[in-house]
Amino acid sequence: MNKVDYMEVTVPNYSYVFNFEETFSHLDTKIWMIKNWTNGFYYCGIYMILIFGGQHYMSNRPRFELRGILSLWNTLLATFSIIGFTRTAPELIHVLRNYGFHHSICIPSFIEQDCVSGFWTWMFVLSKLPELGDTLFIVLRKQPLIFLHWYHHITVLLYSWFSYTEYTASARWFVVMNYFVHSIMYTYYALKAMRYKPPKWISMVITTLQLAQMVIGCIINITAYQYLESGQINCHITPVNVKFSLAMYFSYFVLFARFFQKAYLVGRRSKKVEKKSYTNGTVDYEKLKAN
Repeated sequence: MNKVDYMEVTVPNYSYVFNFEETFSHLDTKIWMIKNWTNGFYYCGIYMILIFGGQHYMSNRPRFELRGILSLWNTLLATFSIIGFTRTAPELIHVLRNYGFHHSICIPSFIEQDCVSGFWTWMFVLSKLPELGDTLFIVLRKQPLIFLHWYHHITVLLYSWFSYTEYTASARWFVVMNYFVHSIMYTYYALKAMRYKPPKWISMVITTLQLAQMVIGCIINITAYQYLESGQINCHITPVNVKFSLAMYFSYFVLFARFFQKAYLVGRRSKKVEKKSYTNGTVDYEKLKAN
């Protein structure tokens, strides 16, 4: 495999580039993240205290409805995800068409060469902090807080911030996939919060998309590991990052597969099982009993 010259990499022909995208400086953001990414551990610690302390506080108090705020929250996240997807997906498609699969995993041109994709990758990484707010709605509305929910939020935040310090090249896949799934997911939540009734099969589609996301994530990481093992020096991803990412994606796959089995296979045979799959950004296990 020949080494790719970064200076020869072209970017997609965007129909319009906003000023805030055009002036994006990836080096400034990388320096900031190198200095601050470990603060994510403190944020996660505060997050854990707030959600479990909040559960204790709410245990003997009536639930809050918060339907209006919840509708606005999910609408904003859906809009953000849709925009993020439309601004990052063209770069991935462009790279696959013109430079190939190896480039998409090993060369971080999506940050270093493309100001549009770079800006929205930066926004993606930062968004993992406010997304922790999903859990506050669960706590205040006295809905079940399952392991998958807070585990997912914490690990995504820490991994995303850490990966940005390294400009992990394979992250372009993770960013685009996450934006895509969240575009559909938060739109679904917003409609539910507004008392609309989307077809029930949509929740199954969302779970299936999440499972597919985890499978693709594992494939990307396994491929990256193979590139590194073959001695390729031009693959911009560290062995430590690959191992953590693979472990994370595989654990997500197991947890979501377990939910899928309970909600859509076993659940169909019991009237007591709640068929709704999601509640404000998380799997709804309200009436799914753990084995």
